[in-house]
Amino acid sequence: MRRTIVQPASLAGEPLGELKSWLGITRPADDTMLVALLEASHALCEAFTGRVPLVQLVEEELPFLGGAHDLAVEPVRALVSVEEIADDATRLPLAGEDYDFAIAAGGRARISFSSRGDGRTLAVRVEAGIAADWASLPPPLRQGIIRLAAHHFRERDRPAEARSAQAGVAAPASVTALWLPWRVRKLA
Repeated sequence: MRRTIVQPASLAGEPLGELKSWLGITRPADDTMLVALLEASHALCEAFTGRVPLVQLVEEELPFLGGAHDLAVEPVRALVSVEEIADDATRLPLAGEDYDFAIAAGGRARISFSSRGDGRTLAVRVEAGIAADWASLPPPLRQGIIRLAAHHFRERDRPAEARSAQAGVAAPASVTALWLPWRVRKLA
């Protein structure tokens, strides 16, 4: 199953302003780098928690086989489309009567195919995310994203020897402490 972010969340407005305020930066010279750090921090927040923080359009590819399939992305807010991908990469919408789509509590989504299907690949597009915008993102998630981006911004000037001591650390403990209550635990 392949997952693609079709339309990522925008982190250039309020999030950038908040990060610049946190760092005490007023000039726009570093904006591109700061937005890239926010995007990386947003992705790390999702990887740590198992949940997409800000709404984005996500596509998952699934085999068109009979039965139920759970989507990996959480929390799903809405189904956008279900398309069959042909061998030549063209796409055709799958008829609504060929599948059932349900979103359970917590945003877990499942798609079930009524027919056995032909094994081709389907592209299921959904809107997923905890919050629709930066202001409505829960403060611990928002603060963790800002702190992590600020941490990486400050680390860029440290000597290589000092950075190598923390090479295996993805996020400072203060950030993971903020995100831990939001972490989804999945059984293997």
